[in-house]
Amino acid sequence: MSRIKGKDTKPEVMVRKYLFSQGFRYRKNDRRLPGTPDIVLPKYKTCIFVNGCFWHGHENCRYFVVPKTNTDFWMNKINRNIERDKENFDALKQTGWKVIVVWECQLKKDKRETTLAKLVSVIKQD
Repeated sequence: MSRIKGKDTKPEVMVRKYLFSQGFRYRKNDRRLPGTPDIVLPKYKTCIFVNGCFWHGHENCRYFVVPKTNTDFWMNKINRNIERDKENFDALKQTGWKVIVVWECQLKKDKRETTLAKLVSVIKQD
């Protein structure tokens, strides 16, 4: 587990590069905000979280599989991550931030372009 990164993951870098190419400027991992969002767009008052399907318990996703060994430990860990995410999202929304979650599975080759294009349109909405 020591090799699992919390910052600058491949999906995160992919989203950041796309946003930058589209003219967006952002902050990375802003610790001043609840949950330390992966990408913060202050101009649009938007926070983007790029979540791994396993670590954040993405429902109905083929990449989220409950481990067969030490199941109680993993389910407690994943459920706590889900609870913490919800608390952080609520805190951000109460202070006027728009919260967007991009899942790891949405950035696979077959869905990447549509997901990133949709992300840009959601950011520009208001």
